[in-house]
Amino acid sequence: MKRKITGFVQDEEQHWVALLECGHRQHLRHDPPLSNRPLVLSVEGRRSLIGQELECKLCDEPEAGSDEGD
Repeated sequence: MKRKITGFVQDEEQHWVALLECGHRQHLRHDPPLSNRPLVLSVEGRRSLIGQELECKLCDEPEAGSDEGD
């Protein structure tokens, strides 16, 4: 299910994690040659990604809806 990016935080390894409108998180690593996402390295680049949609695999799982209201 597509969800919009609402912000970013860094994990304990200093990799960037997108905060999604559904409350889930998704890593957006810049780790060439495996992952090439130079936009996440700058404030301006991350800001440009706000509002973009990512596929949230957790929202696609049947049990994901059971966490609402927690």
